[in-house]
Amino acid sequence: MAKIFNTNGICLPDRHYMVDLNSRLAAVKNMVDAGDYFTINRARQYGKTTILTALAGYLKPYYSVISLDFQGLSYTDFASEERFVAAVSRQILLVAEETLPADAEQELGQYADEHLEGASLSRFFLSLTGLCRKSRKKVVLLIDEVDSASNNQVFLDFLAQLRFYYLKRPGVATFQSVILAGVYDVKNLKQKIHPEAESRYNSPWNIAVDFTVDMSFSPKDIISMLTQYEAEWDTGMDMDRISQLLYDYTMGYPFLVSRLCQIMAKGVTEHSTKPEKKESWGEEAFQRAVQVILKTPNTLFDDMSKKLAEYPKLKEMIYGILFQGRKYLYEAENDRIRIGEMFGFLKEKDGMVCVSNRIFEMKLYNLFLSEEETDNKMFTAAEMEKNQFVLGGHLQMELVLKKFCEYFEDIYADADERFVEENGRRIFLIFLKPIINGSGNYYIETRTRNMKRTDVVIDYKGVQEVLEMKIWHGQEYNRRGEKQLLEYMDYYHLQKGYMLSFNFNKKKTTGIRQLQLGERTLIEAVV
Repeated sequence: MAKIFNTNGICLPDRHYMVDLNSRLAAVKNMVDAGDYFTINRARQYGKTTILTALAGYLKPYYSVISLDFQGLSYTDFASEERFVAAVSRQILLVAEETLPADAEQELGQYADEHLEGASLSRFFLSLTGLCRKSRKKVVLLIDEVDSASNNQVFLDFLAQLRFYYLKRPGVATFQSVILAGVYDVKNLKQKIHPEAESRYNSPWNIAVDFTVDMSFSPKDIISMLTQYEAEWDTGMDMDRISQLLYDYTMGYPFLVSRLCQIMAKGVTEHSTKPEKKESWGEEAFQRAVQVILKTPNTLFDDMSKKLAEYPKLKEMIYGILFQGRKYLYEAENDRIRIGEMFGFLKEKDGMVCVSNRIFEMKLYNLFLSEEETDNKMFTAAEMEKNQFVLGGHLQMELVLKKFCEYFEDIYADADERFVEENGRRIFLIFLKPIINGSGNYYIETRTRNMKRTDVVIDYKGVQEVLEMKIWHGQEYNRRGEKQLLEYMDYYHLQKGYMLSFNFNKKKTTGIRQLQLGERTLIEAVV
């Protein structure tokens, strides 16, 4: 049976195309050898369960490994210490039966009865220390899906017991290492239970060291997956180019990489000849895969929508970054930034906060725009006339700008400067969206996005166009913008580029004009 790109559940080397985890596992083992307690906190579908499962096998020659999954515990299992002790005991018996000393197995068997009187956490941990003392190998405890324990005081009490025995070692036998995995870190679990400020960060998990192992996929990692695939399917794809595209759009987010590969691989199974298979992994096919991933529901994007609704201040920050070019200095202890990082939406770059990858940015743009496009007159106008903007399969970008100018003047003629500065770029993207929807994508060049200017790269059926949107700030600033746009045209090997200027000068001339700069052409629209 051929392997597949997997986006559901655990990835297994004999069934799925995977990156080589050995270097990561070795780095985690070093932490275990040092006796560290820590949490693998990563966003959803970032490979936490896969690496934890692989780690359990990797450590078994050296340690006695107890691997639990709190997703298997029900809500009522956290209702009391007795129920929690019973549920955890049952899981330990299920997964570690072969490695448990006989008397430890018998004792845990008693705790597995949730009606056992006096089955407190303190007594339970005395039994666990006995297990650790009698075990032939040092014991490592792995717990996946600790998010399932959120809003439960009994789990914090469980962590407090881990901390108590951690501080008592080496005089008292306890776990060599404890590894938790989940999206939320324990500080956030504490915050959910005790929202008052004075207890917000008073976590019993303050013994934990930082987990710094990089779980994202590098271009080299992605090539290793594609090499496995190519060995079986022989498509003739340009692996260097495709791996770089995958990385550029995802920054190595495991689910996004695998899902895009999964979509392109589907094209190979539908074709019989090698040229057709190679085309399925070409740049145009990649852009189609981007369209599919953005339009098709998945749990990752569903969770994104929910989190934006749950954290309105985070939503406000992201909106400001995307549409208004706002700059936020990176501060790890800032609540909005910390939460945005935890969910995988935000990251630090050059000391500033930015959206973590291009796919997320495109999806966030779509989510924000969808909230208002139905009642937006610019969207309606573009939707009604969208067919005129494509001729022979090519996007007529000059016509797009011409019509935008006309509609903008009609609809927003009385808008003040502040409104246009804060909303002009958003209005253009609302206008553009129905025109390219289904056949094209766009993304913002993050190096230029600020309060004054933004560069948009539009990809329509594999053909790219570069548009600079800017607020007019004088002729000298305009010339610098033209120079920057020419540099991007060089990068994308384009002879024609586009500019959209929002100009508040009363003597301005609105509409379209063409500038010839050497052998290249700039089409500038002014509103």
